[in-house]
Amino acid sequence: MKNDDRETVEQYLTSWLAQKKRTLKPLTHYSYSEYVNKRIIPSLGNHRLQQLRHEDLVQFVTDLEEEGRGVPTIKRILAVLRSALGDAERTKRLSHNPAEHVHPGRVERTEIQPWTAQQAVAFLDHVTGAPPWQVDPLANLFETIIGTGLRRGEALALQWSDINVETRTMYVHRAVSDVGGKLIVGTTKTSGSTAGVGLSLRVVRALERQRQQQQQDRAKWGEGYDDQDLVFAREDGAMLRPERVLKRFRTLSTEAGLPTCRLHDLRHLAATLMLTNGVPLALVSKTLRHSQVSITADLYGHLTPEAAHAAADALGAALDVAAAEAQSERSARNKTTSRPHQPV
Repeated sequence: MKNDDRETVEQYLTSWLAQKKRTLKPLTHYSYSEYVNKRIIPSLGNHRLQQLRHEDLVQFVTDLEEEGRGVPTIKRILAVLRSALGDAERTKRLSHNPAEHVHPGRVERTEIQPWTAQQAVAFLDHVTGAPPWQVDPLANLFETIIGTGLRRGEALALQWSDINVETRTMYVHRAVSDVGGKLIVGTTKTSGSTAGVGLSLRVVRALERQRQQQQQDRAKWGEGYDDQDLVFAREDGAMLRPERVLKRFRTLSTEAGLPTCRLHDLRHLAATLMLTNGVPLALVSKTLRHSQVSITADLYGHLTPEAAHAAADALGAALDVAAAEAQSERSARNKTTSRPHQPV
């Protein structure tokens, strides 16, 4: 293909997005489109693609910072731009990727502060209610998320065919995302997500209550019930919208007098409770379905000081035992070589 030196960044990115739609997941493509159309093109769209310089992109980042954009957001925008320009380099439209060495300021990680176990119980007590008629329709959903560490999209796409109550196992294959107001069901975030998740008796009881509730809903709606085999659904069987679940969670948290908490923080709560109760990091990582244990360690390593001390003590003890054995062998040899000669 002959390069067009008049091609603008806007023209190139528009074409690039259309091509990426065939290979990207719907939610990922939607995110790319948002960054390209709302952030990158308004600032860089009029530049000629072949004349785009490193300095132009440094100024672009500076402008984003002055607008008050957070470092994580800027990093994501740059990642999209770097990917697009990298493809331009591979197809010989550019001699090099001008975004390759452009970086925002240092990311200041906000330490996760999930609820305590007592706060989680207070929340569950509130959503369950004392008399049965006060039970919130989403109570079993929240119990399951807290008890398994499921992501919101995974929980809302969960089907009864994914659950084996007898073996207390759940298989996570799907996740739902809201893409521009349309619910899209796709594969899970990581390949590790398809591994079986163990279910506590608390979660099993919540699922049994959920099944009973759905049986009542089916009887009420009759032929109008939209049966998609979903574990957690609207009264008529249709899929719950992620935003509706989030809003309800915030309302219930406020009613219960609890600190502000993201729905995703329930996943962090599950990880915290497992780690602080002695569950090995590798098993926590498998339960959360992280692709690598290093991700779990990076997120939650600060929650396992006891485990870290135990590992260090075990290592030190092993070396002490080896040193003692070596010393014993040396002493035995010294006694043998220093034994006085006995006359015949």
